Amino acid sequence: MERFYLIVDHVSRIELLVPQGVKLVQLRVKDQPIKEVRRQIARARDICAVHGAQLVVNDYWQDALDLKCNFVHLGQEDMDTADFDALRRAGVRYGLSTHDEDELERALGHDPAYIALGPVYQTTLKKMKWAPQGLDRVRRWKGLVGQTPLVAIGGLTPERLPGVFAAGADSAAVVSDIQFAGDPEAQTNIWIETCAI
Repeated sequence: MERFYLIVDHVSRIELLVPQGVKLVQLRVKDQPIKEVRRQIARARDICAVHGAQLVVNDYWQDALDLKCNFVHLGQEDMDTADFDALRRAGVRYGLSTHDEDELERALGHDPAYIALGPVYQTTLKKMKWAPQGLDRVRRWKGLVGQTPLVAIGGLTPERLPGVFAAGADSAAVVSDIQFAGDPEAQTNIWIETCAI
């Protein structure tokens, strides 16, 4: 599993940042007409193919199937409607979000490609009903998920990275630190370099 996991909200960010050397990127499109969502997924798929990056499609698992994408990310609500058998038959891997032990047990029952835990730190990106999980929870989750890769998300910065990896995370998912950076390309380079250490 790649240690640096970029999450973006528009395909234009994939066009800008994947050529920097990003190898794992999630497209998380919100509040757009389905035709636009599908356009962005298809474009992101093609860009990632050219640059040897793994695209992960957030939420839109049926469209990912239709558009021949091979990786999706699902939240707990998405798991209620996802056809896991169809995903498995098509060879589509999936990562699943978790925030508490009940959600973790449910997610592990689906044999995911990775488990995400968050928010590790306070995040301003979206309103969360969960308090920051902290590094102790990362450590505990790693003990519970065993060989399944663990993705930490929420409030991550390059400075916090050593502690997150030391606590057992296999990958760091980054949203706002790059999304709101004055120079997203330079910040992406910092993340790639820091994750390579």
